[in-house]
Amino acid sequence: MSVKLDILPLNHWLNTDVTPLIISGPCSAESEKQVMDTARAVSIIPNVKIFRAGIWKPRTRPGLFEGVGIEGLRWLGKIKEETGLLTTVEVANPSHVEAALKYGIDILWIGARTVVNPFSLQDLANVLKGVDVPVMVKNPVNPDLNLWIGALERINRSGIKKIAAIHRGFYFFDKTPYRNAPMWEIPIELKRQIPDLPVICDPSHICGDRESLRDISQKALDLEMNGLMIESHINPQHALTDPQQQITPAHLKELIVSLIIREEKGNIEFESKLEELRTEIDKLDAELINILARRMDLIDEIGKYKRDHNITILQLKRWSNIVRNRLNTGLDSGLNKEFLQKLLEIVHTESIQRQADIYRERNGQV
Repeated sequence: MSVKLDILPLNHWLNTDVTPLIISGPCSAESEKQVMDTARAVSIIPNVKIFRAGIWKPRTRPGLFEGVGIEGLRWLGKIKEETGLLTTVEVANPSHVEAALKYGIDILWIGARTVVNPFSLQDLANVLKGVDVPVMVKNPVNPDLNLWIGALERINRSGIKKIAAIHRGFYFFDKTPYRNAPMWEIPIELKRQIPDLPVICDPSHICGDRESLRDISQKALDLEMNGLMIESHINPQHALTDPQQQITPAHLKELIVSLIIREEKGNIEFESKLEELRTEIDKLDAELINILARRMDLIDEIGKYKRDHNITILQLKRWSNIVRNRLNTGLDSGLNKEFLQKLLEIVHTESIQRQADIYRERNGQV
């Protein structure tokens, strides 16, 4: 399945040929001196083309620092004039959009907490009608690809063609090493469904700390994401929001220099070998699908046999033995345990469903 969006390529609305493209600046604009000093320091890093700063901060509880508001937009205007950097801020409601446009903000972004609410997205889409401004849409807090795509569609249908997605990770109940689990399969699937959509990675919000920034940044580039949004603060330890995940401009420069920029394609010999390996995978996939089809045919036979002899569908002892035996076999073959468990659960769920359908057929429910 693919999703059709009427969007312009990134290089049609962002005049830059650097790789990787870096969007940087503090989590929050706190004072004029803080943002000006940070902007001056990051502006001399060639890859940094866009300055970000939170002007309105959505906080979990009231009473915490919620941003400086419109005054911060004036500071960003000075930054643009002095450094030549483009500016971007998060907007969460129509009044934010109107204020940002009034003060000449170049790019808007919509945050993860706003993306979860289609009503809020539609309010933003409505106020953006007839406006020519780039909009970046972060993924929702929860791992829901359709919700992310829906937000992009709403903004696009308002007439905005300069669109990018921002991958900032997802809240996950299980404990992970990250503040927000990257779940790379979701932005990869987003790119598959909307191939022309630029995707920027936000390692700062994925990591939640400084230590993992380089690894996540490199992973994002290896997955052909179009750029990085990394939070930088002139004095991170005294930041009013998220001090643990912000880095100094000097640290940012070191991080960028350390990244390996890989080629999307290699030479003829490389491409030939790659094609050979991919062809072999295609053959194996065809065999795998054929084996799964034959397995499901046997499942149907078992279902009919159980039905005709009035036996229940779920046989827990048999299932437990299957899981144990298949895991042992798979682990001996060097396969990942978590992957095997997910695969077995998917196959088992489908098997149970097929047998249940067979039972319903006899009862005239299908």
